[in-house]
Amino acid sequence: MRAWVENLLHRQQQGTDLPFSVIFRETGKVVGATRYMDIRPVHRGLEIGGTWYAMDYQRTAVNTETKYLLLEYAFETLGCIRVQFKADIRNERSWRAIERIGGVREGILRNQYILQDGTYRDSIYYSILDREWPGVKEWLEKMLG
Repeated sequence: MRAWVENLLHRQQQGTDLPFSVIFRETGKVVGATRYMDIRPVHRGLEIGGTWYAMDYQRTAVNTETKYLLLEYAFETLGCIRVQFKADIRNERSWRAIERIGGVREGILRNQYILQDGTYRDSIYYSILDREWPGVKEWLEKMLG
């Protein structure tokens, strides 16, 4: 965990990533993490990823609210025109969650990564564009009640 945090802080110093702790408001307990990554200021885009949640908070409103806040800040404060997401094609839970929050499926990058065990990872990509954000925002607000 220490190496992971140090790596994220190094990436933050390089300007490519901005990590966030996910804190459950009702208890003040850290329940996960996520980050802006592949930050591209010149192209007004970034990726949201590296997200994980403690088991008790998976499949709850925590992910929806977290993504809402990250997307709102990306589009309304940073002026992004594109926010992207990617998931391992084998991780259906992740890509279904991206679809649920309004991500538009773009395609699959085959053999994008070689994993530590030597297997190849295909990544499925999604995005939300600035012109889509108002509708996505309305949908997320409806889901959050």
